[in-house]
Amino acid sequence: MSNVCIIPARGGSKRIPRKNINFFLGKPIISYSIEMALSTGLFDEVMVSTEDKEIASIAIEYGARVPFFRSEDTSNDYSTTMDVLKEVISQYRSLGQEYDVVCCLYPTAVLSKMEDIQIGYQLLNEADMVLPVTEFSFPPLRSFKVSNQGFAEYCYPEHVNTRSQDLEAWYHDAGQWYWFQTETLFMASSKIRRRVLKLSNMQVQDIDNKDDWDLAELKFKILQNHV
Repeated sequence: MSNVCIIPARGGSKRIPRKNINFFLGKPIISYSIEMALSTGLFDEVMVSTEDKEIASIAIEYGARVPFFRSEDTSNDYSTTMDVLKEVISQYRSLGQEYDVVCCLYPTAVLSKMEDIQIGYQLLNEADMVLPVTEFSFPPLRSFKVSNQGFAEYCYPEHVNTRSQDLEAWYHDAGQWYWFQTETLFMASSKIRRRVLKLSNMQVQDIDNKDDWDLAELKFKILQNHV
């Protein structure tokens, strides 16, 4: 098996400018993902997909490769992660390089654990794709819709009187990494068999603003103290 880790790091982040190379507790945030990918021992190639020369330089400094730059089509605000992954695999194929397995690791996945990525790889034997998920901190089945006038209405009125501990657990994407059988990237989404790895809320933090960033640093410190 030949495995590639793709770290998608666009330079044009809007909500936190230069987010992918901002300093997180003393070093560029992308460096954590690069170092973790290299430390797993699972990859024949750890590469960063970017259109940004500064990001590329930092990526190479920390041990990743940048064998080619992104196209304009995958560097805009509307391109998806899947668009990027497909382009990278196609670019490798044009160079005569084939990979059986792809891991997409986000550059801000600072709360990820090397062991979880390794477990995800093992689970891929049973699926087309593996991703980490975490439980919603409060049951969505007790959620509200709020009108423009400020009035609340239950989204699921049948659960108004259901105790929260009796409701089914719902999960969301942790937004850290994905393992794929390479051909899965070119399959219809409805045909993909997905396995999940459940993470605690402490291991998950979306980073879209300064408050998120501060929370991620706090969680990182707490997790490090538990090691």
